[in-house]
Amino acid sequence: MKTLVKTFAAAALIAVSTFAMAAEGPGSKSAKANVNLSTADLALDHYVAVTTEGESAGVEQLFAKDFNQKIQSTNAQSNSRSAVVELLKKQKGEKLNCTVSTDIVEESADYMVAKITLKFENFTKTDLVTLERVGNDWKVSKSINSYK
Repeated sequence: MKTLVKTFAAAALIAVSTFAMAAEGPGSKSAKANVNLSTADLALDHYVAVTTEGESAGVEQLFAKDFNQKIQSTNAQSNSRSAVVELLKKQKGEKLNCTVSTDIVEESADYMVAKITLKFENFTKTDLVTLERVGNDWKVSKSINSYK
């Protein structure tokens, strides 16, 4: 009798936990994945992955609240944080066909300036990126793009 009660209790527990997981659904968990941005190098590597390899995890976590992007061209443009994050989310999984090189221009304990060069077949994009320490994480605070 005790074995029968234990069996029913175990079956009920399994059923309840299964229904609880099913009620959450696959898309109900937050799409915000925590990415390790504890160093400037990790944040810079993640920025390159987000902008060139279609990485979408941690996109919102990567950018500072006051982030802005400037595009230097004949028609200079400026993009807000929300516009850039939205665009990068739409590009999820899209890899750019280019060669990427990264150079650290300046670095200190609380900020870094890096030059990212993307060489495409017919043009080159240069992205000057400023990263700042915000609490325990590093965030991209500014991006200035130019094309040749």
